[in-house]
Amino acid sequence: MHYLYIFLTILIAYLIGSVPTGYLIVKIKTNQDIRTIGSGSTGATNVKRVLGKKWFFIVMILDALKGALPVVLAKIFLDDAYGFYAVLASLFVIIGHSKPIFLQFRGGKSVASGVGTILALNPIVGLLIALIWGVITYFSKYVSLGSIIALFISPILMYIFKNPPGYVIYCALAALYIIYLHRQNIVRLIDGKENKVR
Repeated sequence: MHYLYIFLTILIAYLIGSVPTGYLIVKIKTNQDIRTIGSGSTGATNVKRVLGKKWFFIVMILDALKGALPVVLAKIFLDDAYGFYAVLASLFVIIGHSKPIFLQFRGGKSVASGVGTILALNPIVGLLIALIWGVITYFSKYVSLGSIIALFISPILMYIFKNPPGYVIYCALAALYIIYLHRQNIVRLIDGKENKVR
C-alpha cells in the first residue's frame, strides 16, 4: 500500500503540475502558441509579453495555486511526521510545470508553482519568499533575479523556522532545479542583456 501511495502522489502531482495554465490562457485569448513567443516559456513573465500585466498576475496566482494543490492534498490525506508525501508532491508538481506531458515537456520555469509548494508546506516561509521576490524584482526590474535569489534563500528560511528536514532538503533541491532552469537568464544578467520589467 505504501508503494501505491507513492505512485499516486507522484502521478497526481505531476499531472496537476503539467496543466499548462499560461499556454491555455494565451491560446484561448489570442490563438497563439506562447512557446513561439519571447522566451518560449509558458510562465507568467512570458504571458505578460503577450497579454500584459493583468494576466501576468493572474497566471502567477493560478500557477502558485497549482503548485500548492497537490501538496495540500498530500498533507490532508497522506502526510506523515516527516512530511514525506508532501515533499514528494512538491517535487513532482514543479517537474510537471517545467516538463509538462501535455506540451511535449516544454513548460515554464516553475517559480510561481515552486512558491506555491512552499506556501503549502509553510505559509510563513512562503509569504516571506514571495515578499523577497517582490522587493528584489521591484527594485532591480529583473523578474529572473528576484526568482533566483528568493528560491536560493528558501531552504535557509525553512531551517530557521524549524521545519522538518525533508522540507529544507526539498527547498534546496527545488532552488537548484529552478536556478538551473534560469541558466540562460543568468548568462543574460551577467552580460547585461536580460529584459527588465517595465
